[in-house]
Amino acid sequence: MPYQSKLQSSDLDRLFEAILTLESVEEVYRFMEDLTTIQEIKEMGQRFHVAQLLDKKLPYQKIAETTSASTATISRVNKSLVYGAGGYRLALDRLKKDSK
Repeated sequence: MPYQSKLQSSDLDRLFEAILTLESVEEVYRFMEDLTTIQEIKEMGQRFHVAQLLDKKLPYQKIAETTSASTATISRVNKSLVYGAGGYRLALDRLKKDSK
């Protein structure tokens, strides 16, 4: 069954289509720096790092020490990993596959 986001809109469809056209990490940096604030980019990076550490089954305290993320942020990321749309899982699994 195909995934249907509750957030889906023509504006977001076009944004995500634009992201899919980007061909390198440098291009993504350029686009994200124009699209978002520096703080938003850093927060997204932190959340993804938290997801990677949760995937490795590290305890919250170790993740907090490693990433400087609050336990509330760690908890939200964990909730998304367990009950979310599966986006973290998809990305984490693909990165693992690509690193082999």
